[in-house]
Amino acid sequence: MATVPHLEFERDMVELQEQIQKLLQLAEKKGINVSGELSELREKLQRLREETYQNLTPIEQVQVARHPRRPYTLDYMERVFTDWMELHGDRAFRDDAAIVGGWARLRGQPVMVIGHQKGRDMKENILRNFGMPHPEGYRKALRLMRMAEKFRRPVVTFIDTPGAYPGLGAEKRGQAEAIAMNLREMARLRVPLVSVVIGEGGSGGALALGVTDRILMLEHSVYSVISPEGCAAILWRSAEHRGKAAQALKLTSSDLHRLGVCDEVIPEPAGGAHADWDATAASLGDTLVRHLSDLAALSAEDRRKARWDKYEAMGAWLDEPAPSATAS
Repeated sequence: MATVPHLEFERDMVELQEQIQKLLQLAEKKGINVSGELSELREKLQRLREETYQNLTPIEQVQVARHPRRPYTLDYMERVFTDWMELHGDRAFRDDAAIVGGWARLRGQPVMVIGHQKGRDMKENILRNFGMPHPEGYRKALRLMRMAEKFRRPVVTFIDTPGAYPGLGAEKRGQAEAIAMNLREMARLRVPLVSVVIGEGGSGGALALGVTDRILMLEHSVYSVISPEGCAAILWRSAEHRGKAAQALKLTSSDLHRLGVCDEVIPEPAGGAHADWDATAASLGDTLVRHLSDLAALSAEDRRKARWDKYEAMGAWLDEPAPSATAS
């Protein structure tokens, strides 16, 4: 039986799961009734999951967002959408497997779905480049968005990448230009746009799929201009300070919702999305349908104006005089 990967703070939960499994095996082998003991252990496990996942630190949130068993874009394609038809290539260089996209139906409504895709094993990660797109991946995404615009269909994007690939070949082929083009063109599109951060949203590689009318985040996803390790290496000269960096970056879904960057946080099951793919997908599907319905009620010009206003407001602040040191 393959070992299920787990995080350090999940150790107590894993031990309880192993106890439950051993008890089930013993009951089967000896033919005894252990329903009472099983019920008690399962209740304890559920309480522990809820308590643990309600009190995660920012760096633990990052670890959950990167969990190797967390569902990826294609996993949601199987559970949220129907009639999936993948489209390939940027019509200029090649097909980048780090971004997948194509037509699908969301509970009967035709939509264009585009998302980052990571791999489950080393072979697939090499194919998918660990979810880090090359410029041709972003050009493929833009081609599909323009196709959706042509046929007046909404666009849904799934964000889950450490960042755009920083290799020499990618830079030679115009990585920065490809990302910048997506930012500009997404701001101009007339169709409804919804993005969902399903795991790790890193830097411009994530933002290139994220200039949308609505930005949704799964509860234990993160969205940031830089990874905690990268931030710690720059500011503190050591990745050991990644916990402090994660705290300062305000990258969790709750932080970003409070700051007005994220429009809605989608709750995850106790134990995270990796604990129950189907429940996460059901909640995600309901939320997407609701937001697309709201956006469809607006005119194209109203949507574009609201989109511009949304991004222009980000980062704004007010200068206020410091309170007087002298008591009145």
